[in-house]
Amino acid sequence: MPMRLSASAAAVALLTALVAPATATPAASASTAAAAAAPSVPTAPGAPTVNLATNPGFEVPSPSLADRGSIPGWSCSGGPAEAAVTTTAPHSGTSALTVTPADADSTGECAQTVSVQPATAYTASAWVRGAYVHLSATGTGNDVPPAWTENTGGGWELLTTRFTTGPNAHSIRLYVHGWYQQGPFSVDDVRVDGPAPAPAVASGSVPTSDKVVFFTVDDGWQRTPEAERFIADHRLPITAFPLPMPAGTDPAYFQRVTAVPGSSIQDHSVSHSDLSTLPPDRQQVEICDAHDAITRIFGTPPTVFRPPYFTWNADTLQAAADCGIRTVLTADADFSQGASTIWHPGPLQPGDVVLLHWTDTLAADLQRALAAADSAGLKPAGLVDYLH
Repeated sequence: MPMRLSASAAAVALLTALVAPATATPAASASTAAAAAAPSVPTAPGAPTVNLATNPGFEVPSPSLADRGSIPGWSCSGGPAEAAVTTTAPHSGTSALTVTPADADSTGECAQTVSVQPATAYTASAWVRGAYVHLSATGTGNDVPPAWTENTGGGWELLTTRFTTGPNAHSIRLYVHGWYQQGPFSVDDVRVDGPAPAPAVASGSVPTSDKVVFFTVDDGWQRTPEAERFIADHRLPITAFPLPMPAGTDPAYFQRVTAVPGSSIQDHSVSHSDLSTLPPDRQQVEICDAHDAITRIFGTPPTVFRPPYFTWNADTLQAAADCGIRTVLTADADFSQGASTIWHPGPLQPGDVVLLHWTDTLAADLQRALAAADSAGLKPAGLVDYLH
């Protein structure tokens, strides 16, 4: 295998050489080794095998608020400088991913998080074109030797690897990459085949007899010091649902306003679209891309999804689960921008979820919501503490 003179590349090359002995075809050797390393675990009777990969054919258009040049569903190491969706000779459909490593130190890796069931067998595959293209997964709980090919000769070749998740594995990191100084490569029709996680649970409130209420704040476009001070002065546990763009623009603000114990930062989609109008694959991109962005920015994967406009359907629940989300949460009351609306008879009740927004009125809205909670004998509490 062509190699760069660097310790990291040499180490990876040595590992690859151990995975695929010189006496065998590289891709076949890696696939065979992966199958041998992962003992077969039958899926539950009746559990359908589905493709869990997000945007597997690179056909989903970028959401309107996604980072420019981003690949929906995928995170690529070099960003738009390296990776792009092209329409030149895809394996199927109208598009494929083409990666041109920007320099000699890049393999052009693209990856995504895939939610899985523990102690379950899965098969990962992708059609690739180019030299020394690799496919594998990490975080499975078991070693997964990469499937790879020396050269596809200008055509498309199928890479396949199999693995069994460990008893505590609920997500894996699927990746594809090329090799140092080996030029562009293409990927299409990616699959992670196996049983899907159970759909997320939809809820507008939290079942509890404790005298608590939950304040949730959406979007993130207007971040005021007055709201920050009110939250800090009253030690309010806040569940923030920022969109990725404002979260990435001012992450320190969201870290400060969620510093009170019980606070957290959760998923609110990429482009704030009405998900009920979107097909399942685009819903999964909206939720998964926001999930991965929040995880990348703040270091903790979200487990709650707030659907924009409170609109969702059965596809939303499954897409959310496929992105690592356990709860799809709406609300029981709206105290945004001067409102004091409770969507059930009487005052706030234990377990109610209150909707607010990051606007220039948030400090006053929080004060009004806190007064309503006090008059009902309730105290704000940490949402994630009650959903675990």
